[in-house]
Amino acid sequence: MAEQGKTSAAGGVETTTDRFMTFYIDSEEYGLEISVVKEIIEMVPITRIPESPEFVEGIINLRGDIIGVLDVRKRFSKSPKPYDEQTCIIVVEYGEFVLGLIVDSVNEVLIIKEDHISAPPNAKLNHYNQYIRNIGRVEHGIVLLLDLERVLQQEGF
Repeated sequence: MAEQGKTSAAGGVETTTDRFMTFYIDSEEYGLEISVVKEIIEMVPITRIPESPEFVEGIINLRGDIIGVLDVRKRFSKSPKPYDEQTCIIVVEYGEFVLGLIVDSVNEVLIIKEDHISAPPNAKLNHYNQYIRNIGRVEHGIVLLLDLERVLQQEGF
């Protein structure tokens, strides 16, 4: 069900394509298009799958549905951090797949207008620049907008 646009205080029309669920890995703020976010859940027991990629934590039972879960921190080759009360799983629906993404903490839904979004620098500034689709400029700084397809790309996943 597509959300109807609504007029913002600035007079522009807001749509779901302007909205991003933001979350943190370390002190870096990332964003996912709200249209792919199904729900946010607290950490639940995860069953490991043998011989899966390092960043794939395993599977969970989500109200009778078995879904795969990956750790975004591990995907980005960040140093390990124990899960705490802020750690949660963002459940995303991508094409025909429903997956969970473990993040350090969820922040908020931000509206980032198209004219405040730009392409990332061409230079590979770090090893996970390949996962960034765009950069959103917001009042408090920048938000790295993920390319979910690239985050999920992995042989055998």
